[in-house]
Amino acid sequence: MTQVNSCLKWLLTIFNIIFAIVGVVIIVLALKSQFSYANGVLALDFKQSYCYFLGFIVMVIAILGAVGAYRESKTCMILFLVCMILGSIVMLLPGTVLAVIRPQVASMQEETYRGYLPLDKAPIDKRHKVDSMQREMQCCGLFSYKDWEGNIPDSCLCNKLEEMEGKCQTVDYRGLLQGVVQQKKSVYIQACFPIVSFSTLLLFDVVMGTFFTLAVLGLLGMVLSSIMIHQLRNPNRPVGVLMSVPAYFNQPPPKYEELQNIVPSTN
Repeated sequence: MTQVNSCLKWLLTIFNIIFAIVGVVIIVLALKSQFSYANGVLALDFKQSYCYFLGFIVMVIAILGAVGAYRESKTCMILFLVCMILGSIVMLLPGTVLAVIRPQVASMQEETYRGYLPLDKAPIDKRHKVDSMQREMQCCGLFSYKDWEGNIPDSCLCNKLEEMEGKCQTVDYRGLLQGVVQQKKSVYIQACFPIVSFSTLLLFDVVMGTFFTLAVLGLLGMVLSSIMIHQLRNPNRPVGVLMSVPAYFNQPPPKYEELQNIVPSTN
């Protein structure tokens, strides 16, 4: 087995452990997203299958790098380096695209939900979607309870405990055919769209951060694997340190002349 700097081997091993953990985190986030947003609350179409695939690929590359570092295999390290180069490019492209379109996401989403109004006249599938959002998020209407006009659904109504917690407001509930106030109802103060918008932007940030994190890890993997490949191609070089110190830093100390104490002669 070719001798390689032991510090470098430990760095590559730790790096690949972190890389594998990132892959596991991606898979866990995909699972959480699949169960948390099963009702289609978010407008962003988050494809869990892509995240499963990405997490699996990250773990495979991490195993390849760990095996290559442990066995000091030049072939594995070259494959690992190629994966790091391609992976960094692949991660930077979608991350940059998400960073560019993020400022427009909230306005595009707001425009979409404005098309639902008034909610009591919206198609039944959209009403059911908003109704599910209201039950889950404890909110009423997309932008206000007035989005329902006179037909405020039961999903907007508060219970006594929520009223005591200050989550509710009392409004006049009017019928469609009657022009008089029928009764007062306690509904949620919070509208749904701000919650949905915050959740969507948070998901954008998580996905974008994942892409950029993987890109940075890819760059670090490129540096470490390149150094190890260089050492594997030069087995006779000293392996005590990762980098050689320039010669002008290794000059011998100056030589000093010895001083002799001249003892005066006594007569």
